[in-house]
Amino acid sequence: MPYSVTLPSGSKKAALVESTQADGKTFEQLRQECLQKGKLFEDPDFPAVDDSLFYSQRVPVNFEWKRPGEICKDPKFITGGATRTDICQGQLGDCWLLAAIASLTLHEDTLKRVVPHDQGFDRGYAGIFHFKFWQHNKWLDVVVDDRLPCVRNNLVFVHSADQTEFWSALLEKAYAKLNGSYESLKGGSTMEAMEDFTGGVGEMYETKNPPSNLFLILKKAVERGSMLGCSIDITSSAESEAQTTTGLVKGHAYSITGVEEVNYRGAKVQLIRVRNPWGQVEWNGPWSDNSREWNTIDSSEKTRLLHNSLDDGEFWMEFGDFKANYDKIEICNLTADSLSDDVRKKWEVNLFEGNWIRGSTAGGCRNYIDTFWTNPQFKLRLDHPDDGDKLCSVIVALMQKNRRRLRKEGLDLETIGFAIYEAPDDQDHQGKDFFRYNASKARSRTYVNMREVSERFRMPPGNYLLVPTTFQPHHEADFLIRIFSENKAGAMYVHTNTHQCYIRQIDKAISARELQHVLNNVLRRKVKFDGLTLNTCHSIINLMDVDNTGMLEFEEFKVFWDKLKKWIMLFLSYDTDRSGRMSSYELRSALNAAGMQLNNKLLQLLGLRFADENFDIDFDDYLTCIVRLENMFQINKIVNINE
Repeated sequence: MPYSVTLPSGSKKAALVESTQADGKTFEQLRQECLQKGKLFEDPDFPAVDDSLFYSQRVPVNFEWKRPGEICKDPKFITGGATRTDICQGQLGDCWLLAAIASLTLHEDTLKRVVPHDQGFDRGYAGIFHFKFWQHNKWLDVVVDDRLPCVRNNLVFVHSADQTEFWSALLEKAYAKLNGSYESLKGGSTMEAMEDFTGGVGEMYETKNPPSNLFLILKKAVERGSMLGCSIDITSSAESEAQTTTGLVKGHAYSITGVEEVNYRGAKVQLIRVRNPWGQVEWNGPWSDNSREWNTIDSSEKTRLLHNSLDDGEFWMEFGDFKANYDKIEICNLTADSLSDDVRKKWEVNLFEGNWIRGSTAGGCRNYIDTFWTNPQFKLRLDHPDDGDKLCSVIVALMQKNRRRLRKEGLDLETIGFAIYEAPDDQDHQGKDFFRYNASKARSRTYVNMREVSERFRMPPGNYLLVPTTFQPHHEADFLIRIFSENKAGAMYVHTNTHQCYIRQIDKAISARELQHVLNNVLRRKVKFDGLTLNTCHSIINLMDVDNTGMLEFEEFKVFWDKLKKWIMLFLSYDTDRSGRMSSYELRSALNAAGMQLNNKLLQLLGLRFADENFDIDFDDYLTCIVRLENMFQINKIVNINE
């Protein structure tokens, strides 16, 4: 059941950060406990064992887990500022992650968010560190101990050129924990990691085949505080970081820091400012530092563009020269909570989370017309064109969730994409005939097995229907959709008629047995389980029966239905393999998310009562547990009020 969040741009939204530890404790709580006990932290959620390294093979060599103090005499977290030279690749195919970390070092505010500076090896050291990552509309605080895999006293994976500096190695470990293991980091795209560092949405453009308005896209991206990078392709490893005669470096990550137009000899010239992270080695062609083009520019223009002739790695180029010399541009568009307060313009963002579920909402692409219509559908209303334009700019990004973590379960990335249709005026879920006789107005360029597929569109104001799908039907996955627009856009999930049909059947009071029949018919479409027991349905009636009739009235059922939708979404978020079961270890997190905070003793009792011999809880027991707790909390409120 998808749900939506709208992130307004009018004011900066404070982002809540959640702890990821199974016991719910924060970094500071764990650090203080270790300091009081005089012990160094050992992470029970990501222990120093082989399973944290590899899941599909035996560990190829004899690894030793060592703390930095066992590797060198005077370890430091960060030495002289975090820079790209702090990131050296080890024996793991995660260069995509390293490139993103290198780019992160160019953005100081973002770096400080991902790599908090309230930690180190001096005062307050307790063998524990933490890092913050964005995952599916949440900022997570990931805690790790500082035991790192070594061979012969050398770090095996990411390390710094300075052998006494450890922030990059610990960051990689935290990201490995987030994704389940070090092996899970093999293979990926730089943009994937950049999104996890910023919460942004990525776009990529080829300068040799650009959209006609590429300069305007870049200019608006800079105005909105987006992170922009560019690079020159290489044809062989021998060309990597080879310098051209014009002072540019091949196979090297540059950042774009400015986009402007200037008056030059009576005409407008488009300029772009590029930065080499080395801090030196610059473009030496037209509009470079001290080039003759600047001699005819008004002094106020120079001041406005902050032009100087220092060899600082930053330089201007004419946009045509830029496109001729560079090959790729990457843009990471940031949401309101990722931007600094001085950014002039911010994206409007609509966000939805949902699921493709076999036999219900996993309809596959348009090739499978008989099931395509069953996919989740989202209504998008564009009322306000871009400033000074007749069309609306929209970025649609479809992301599949948790797939890197699920690799160890034999699940990998699904092939995904989406289509956009002109929507009819009604609010109903459209059926097969609508898609049979109506062509899409826009769609993703291709279906691809990447974590995220994103496209930018320019569309007339109007109502549209967005349909995200896997390529083939019956393939299950959880997904996140983000819709970025220049001006405010309306968006909503289009509910199917299935649930409403069953709700309308309840036009009189029903018994526990009748409730069991109704709910089992609905829930089997969403959750894999054997069905609700009669005892569970009695518990539901006890919770909702405010008039003490022993039956469930229509209005009482509607209130319960709203609660049930949230509880189902919670269960599905922890039932990652869609087995119809969740781990009892996840019960605390699920109950916290439902607003129920319990002490350890109560949680232990619930685990003993509802978990099976494999420490799993099926949906019927989960629902019984959460309904009875809800009842208990309501009774406690009544008692407190009466007192």
